[in-house]
Amino acid sequence: MLIKTYAAALQSIQARTVTVEVNCTPGSYFQLVGLPDAAIKESQDRIISAIESCGYKFPGKRIVINMSPADLRKEGAAYDLPLAIGLLAADGQIPADLLDRYLIMGELSLDGSVRAIRGALPIAIQARSEGFEGFILPAPNAREAAVVNQLKVYAARTLREVIDMLSGQSQLPLVEVDTRCEFYEAQGGSPFDFAEVRGQETVKRALEVAAAGGHNLLMIGAPGSGKSMMAKRLSGILPPFTLRESLETTKIYSVAGKLGKDVTLLTTRPFRAPHHSISPAALVGGGSSPQPGEISLAHNGVLFLDELPEFNRNVLEVMRQPLEERMVTVARSRFTVDYPASFMLIAAMNPCPCGYYNHPTRHCECTPQQVQRYLGKVSGPLLDRIDIQVEITPVPFEKLSGQEPAECSADIRRRVMAARELQNQRFACTPGVYCNAQMTPALMQTFARPDAEGLIRLRTAMERLDLSARAYDRILKVARTIADLAGEESIHKEHIAEAIHYRSLDRSSWGQK
Repeated sequence: MLIKTYAAALQSIQARTVTVEVNCTPGSYFQLVGLPDAAIKESQDRIISAIESCGYKFPGKRIVINMSPADLRKEGAAYDLPLAIGLLAADGQIPADLLDRYLIMGELSLDGSVRAIRGALPIAIQARSEGFEGFILPAPNAREAAVVNQLKVYAARTLREVIDMLSGQSQLPLVEVDTRCEFYEAQGGSPFDFAEVRGQETVKRALEVAAAGGHNLLMIGAPGSGKSMMAKRLSGILPPFTLRESLETTKIYSVAGKLGKDVTLLTTRPFRAPHHSISPAALVGGGSSPQPGEISLAHNGVLFLDELPEFNRNVLEVMRQPLEERMVTVARSRFTVDYPASFMLIAAMNPCPCGYYNHPTRHCECTPQQVQRYLGKVSGPLLDRIDIQVEITPVPFEKLSGQEPAECSADIRRRVMAARELQNQRFACTPGVYCNAQMTPALMQTFARPDAEGLIRLRTAMERLDLSARAYDRILKVARTIADLAGEESIHKEHIAEAIHYRSLDRSSWGQK
């Protein structure tokens, strides 16, 4: 008897429907085909134990199972449940009338309980697009899948519960989520607040500009000057997630298996801070079975790289294309997958090996050659993609011990959101562009032209400070954001002057004693 059940396979952050065809005929034979991986091939023993734990009998017949399409790689133990249901239906132990209505996924334990899977959200989206009435999946993933409307989501805890539902003996719990209500109610602020940061007004301002325009930023300063402390507080001044951004990011975390139990949607922007020993595949994604890397997990959020020169140079260089394209492509011999990677890069580094170059009170023991060699660990093409480079000096004792309250993140965030609203209106008719950092040369010609005095100020700075040609576009983009924060339509000389101040490493004198 030939029976079909329906499951799904993940490709990037999308899902494709998989038809599980089970044929039981007289004989004694078991074969599983359709490009399954080792975890699926090992499923027979799990399925036998789970079926027997539920009081049913594994078919002692000639069994051939095909997972279609046969050229699509299937991975993981999430196919256990549709395989078990297909086997019982093909053997006539349970009715097959309802199988074409549901997409079924779940890993089985030996006792018949159903364990959580990865990628429930994109699979639910695929189930709805394919016209399935419902989606049967493990209870821990049910709320995640229930975000998708116009699809019935059933939470299963055991194989027996699924069998009873398909046999008409009982009904699985139907999980429903008011997506918009839960999303907006769950939104909250960051636990880190700029009110806790004493001094460093210049750096706070640079972070405000970076947040307002979506600019990448590099902080250069001595150890203990507060680089990591301030980077952690950047998420608290970024605009809140939109529902579209939340869905995009949640899909990535769902595929990576990093959503918490009973989580529906991510409601705060991600902040990822990988260690400098990270591998290229872990940063940008990859592996034999490609998974999203740190830059994709930081999508619509912040990627913080502390001690930037300590990262392997190959690791840093693989970020160049994603920083430009806001997408990372992982190519393998059989297939290619794309992961979104639209993130803000915030990096921090010491100015030299000992950490005290340009320090106001401590002596630097490094030679100019050592300073240049240290800075040279970060390539020019990567620095070219960092709009703001700001120096940090230690906070004096008077400010550390002062009782005057600093400006809180909520006040800074209001200014950032006002500037972002201007950019939303400006780029409303330009698909894929949401902030000033994403402006193309054509858009810059339209929206980032300084007035006459601003142009003179920019030309003077380029000549006197010996700024590189690559700094020109970055200065104009940052100046556009500074003007937005001031509510100005035009870019004036004071906006240009502040933007020039944020190009520390482009000065020819940097690192020269």
